[in-house]
Amino acid sequence: MLRGLGAGISRQGAGRIEIRVILLKVMRAEAFLAFLLCACGAAAQESAPEQLFQDAAQAQQRGDYELAVRKFQELIRVDPNMVAAHANLGVVLVSLGRFDEAITQYHIALAEAPGSPALQLDLGLAYYKRGDFAGAAAQFATLHREDPSDLRVATLLGNCQAQLGLVGQAVALLEPLEKGNPENLDLEWALGNALIRAGQTLGGLERVQKVADLGKNAEAYQLAADLYLGLTLFDQAKEDAQAVIRLNPNAAKAYVVLAMVDDFAGNEKDAQEEYKKALQIDPNDIQARLQLANAFLIDRNLDQARREIDRAIAIDPDSLAARYELARIERTEGNLPAALKNLEAIERENPQWLPPHVELSALYYRLQRPNDGDREKEIVNRLRTEERDRRGQTHIISPQVPLP
Repeated sequence: MLRGLGAGISRQGAGRIEIRVILLKVMRAEAFLAFLLCACGAAAQESAPEQLFQDAAQAQQRGDYELAVRKFQELIRVDPNMVAAHANLGVVLVSLGRFDEAITQYHIALAEAPGSPALQLDLGLAYYKRGDFAGAAAQFATLHREDPSDLRVATLLGNCQAQLGLVGQAVALLEPLEKGNPENLDLEWALGNALIRAGQTLGGLERVQKVADLGKNAEAYQLAADLYLGLTLFDQAKEDAQAVIRLNPNAAKAYVVLAMVDDFAGNEKDAQEEYKKALQIDPNDIQARLQLANAFLIDRNLDQARREIDRAIAIDPDSLAARYELARIERTEGNLPAALKNLEAIERENPQWLPPHVELSALYYRLQRPNDGDREKEIVNRLRTEERDRRGQTHIISPQVPLP
């Protein structure tokens, strides 16, 4: 399944989210052998490269990729211009996650066989899996111009465009394809994510939910749960989070959604238990840890709240959200100078993030600094208006712990 947001929402932070792409099947060994026999010249010289290729192909087929790499490299030393060897070596290197090396091999192969659609697709997929969406888009765009009817290439190109922030282009490319391919879940996933990035949350959510239901896809259910939560559609968020857990009982983020639903319903104790479940699965889940700290803060359990914040900062010392929660604890404890120092530093680093301005406005008034309080209040009103306009008056909530 192509993953359009991942960090987008998850990077909204958010988020890496693994992209499943359909790699080209490795060309049959017999076809490569025919090529090798032609390339090697005299019949007396054919046996050595033929055996090397057989050994490499067999290692590749049984999943012994390290051996396959060594055999293909040995074959390339015998004949450095052998397109098939470079191409197959690229496939194996991708399987090992060695994308830079694979990309080098595909470029060598393309220099010998320029314009090969199969090699261009493999090269684009290597860039794609490496996360270099600009490099991937360049290859997919060429292929799309040559064959606009190739749905897989168009889907990959649209997803790259969305990842690069070219959401208008992505929607314009993918939306017309949907009518003739309503059951293509890769297309629906890419279009759904592009629509979400374009601010068309409900339209994107419709596609994501379709992928979740028809494909029984845990990743799609999780994204849908996150979106429903943001839209305050708590029943649907809970239903999709539970679907994630049925498919993957070790999905920490699904427990975070369930906990946040309980949080907003006022069931703090249940929420705390679900945050703890999430952290048992993934102790490095900063969102769960900060939400748990916030739950402790609401209960006025400041010692436990501070411990959770300290753990979050140990995981990510640069986390503005963790520093924001620390400032809230300091303010609750009455340590106003420390809280003020942290909030002002956060504001300087991310002046468009609303919650620190809200806290600062109240804190300035409490410190008898009305001019500063008025200034922050104006910023709060401006940012809220901009957010409301950006979301088209849609009622979107934030987590209890607002993440920048």
